[in-house]
Amino acid sequence: MRVLVVGGGGREHALVRKLAQSPKVTELHCAPGNAGIAQIARCVPIGAEEIVALADYAERERIDLTVVGPEAPLCAGIVDEFCRRKLRIFGPTKAAAEIEGSKVFCRKLLAKWKVPSPRFATFDDPNEAKAYIRRQGAPIVVKADGLAAGKGSLVCATLDEALRAVDRIMVEREFGDAGKQVVVEEFLEGREASVMVFTDGHTVKPLLPSRDHKRLLDNDQGPNTGGMGAYCPVPDIDPATFDQIVETIMKPTVAALASEGRPYKGILYGGLMLTREGPKVLEFNCRFGDPETQAVLPLLDSDLVEICEATIDERLHEVEVRWREGACVCVVMASAGYPGAYEKGKIITGIEEAEREEGVIVFHAGTARKDGQLVTAGGRVLGVTAWGRNFSEAVERVYRAVSKIHFEGAHYRRDIRPKLG
Repeated sequence: MRVLVVGGGGREHALVRKLAQSPKVTELHCAPGNAGIAQIARCVPIGAEEIVALADYAERERIDLTVVGPEAPLCAGIVDEFCRRKLRIFGPTKAAAEIEGSKVFCRKLLAKWKVPSPRFATFDDPNEAKAYIRRQGAPIVVKADGLAAGKGSLVCATLDEALRAVDRIMVEREFGDAGKQVVVEEFLEGREASVMVFTDGHTVKPLLPSRDHKRLLDNDQGPNTGGMGAYCPVPDIDPATFDQIVETIMKPTVAALASEGRPYKGILYGGLMLTREGPKVLEFNCRFGDPETQAVLPLLDSDLVEICEATIDERLHEVEVRWREGACVCVVMASAGYPGAYEKGKIITGIEEAEREEGVIVFHAGTARKDGQLVTAGGRVLGVTAWGRNFSEAVERVYRAVSKIHFEGAHYRRDIRPKLG
């Protein structure tokens, strides 16, 4: 069968690599892809948000299955357009994807259906938001309502920081139209975790839990980013806690969306805080996490194509989702200046040498070919990933591989691993 992956980052490279392992796949296409994806799929210069052009391409090339990576096309209705044309596509409809597309919608849905979440209030007036923040005090969390590439959630340690966050989002429109409304939330203490599930709207099958590292610098310092690394599984999520997450958060949310007339098919990602009162929802995403997918998919032992098809056909209960033993660690190598302004076109060397290390895969995120050389083309450039029989082995392998890759201004965190104690 012919498979199309939509997107061009590290997550999509991980998806393409996993889909390529299926004996069912005869051709792999990716739009727009990147230099790493081009080694295993036909890359086509169609942007991930060019929905009509993507559907035209899928019809023209007789694509049998499309898998969508980023949130923007899902929130814009790519699944609706493909389904209208009777094209098979893995992902939620526009109505279901609003769980990520609008944090206001998400919070109100979870409150209505009593899914464990922080206390919150929503505002479309910056002065009202500021008055509420003054009453609540800090620390507090201020979030842009709409899509902001993973950077619209501002954890504010002080009152001044929180008031400034409202201005950044609603007045200066740092995140564009995503800042028309804000959600102001209770600050939750605990450890973050990411739990993704496959769901066909009825059955829910969880992936292994993972942990993302959002901050730019070691020890969770510096500004928020799209993610500087991840590991899988999460040692401090025991089987009882994992069951609690699935039974009290993931399944009820799928049921809530169905009850609201927005049946959800695809991957549902829960960004969670493990608090003393139990797991609570920080956010939901309507797609595979990035960089969590780079750490999770190498441990998936099942055929991803089979899972995607069963999800589309609402027969996910028939499929077994199997996992291999061991641990996986992904370290993001980013351009100097990220998550702010950064230069492109820096020559990258050492990837082949890094991949000669046992258990190492280098996923391309922001790369391109220029004059025959591999160069940087994004903020997050590479996701260097290593599998090991345990975390010690995986961490040792991944940082040995990272040390062999070079480009001017390369930045990465040195603490992507489970913390002891």
